[in-house]
Amino acid sequence: MDKNAIEKLLWSIALPGFGQLLNQKYIKGILFITLEFIVNIQSNFNEAIISSFQGNINTSFEQINLKWLMFYPCLYFFSMWDAVKDANGGGEKSPFLFLPFVFAAYFVTVGLIYSTKVKLFGLLFGPVFLPMLFVIPGVLIGLGLKKLITMPIK
Repeated sequence: MDKNAIEKLLWSIALPGFGQLLNQKYIKGILFITLEFIVNIQSNFNEAIISSFQGNINTSFEQINLKWLMFYPCLYFFSMWDAVKDANGGGEKSPFLFLPFVFAAYFVTVGLIYSTKVKLFGLLFGPVFLPMLFVIPGVLIGLGLKKLITMPIK
């Protein structure tokens, strides 16, 4: 990815829709920002984040609305992919650019589903930290699959 695409990606990580605004896709940007606010408010995500960072994992489970939060990974990673795709009038030309984003969204969703049950190192990470950890294998698998698919056949 070039610098322009990385800039759009980082702005989309900050808030879904910001990358689209920088790409001058104003309707998409406003739509993503609006959807982010709706999902965030309906899921009580900010309250759960605060509780998680204060070490109150059980409180974060009580505050969170998982049915609404399940929308967040797809919205978040779709917004990132869309911003990178549109950067530089099309950004990276790989038809498989979407793979790291799709796998990250999938793994984060799985992490969210199992956040009430999975313990790592004897600790319950909760609805904020476990999904965040699941981004790593999702992106790595997506990048690996993208590299495997685009590898020239000898």
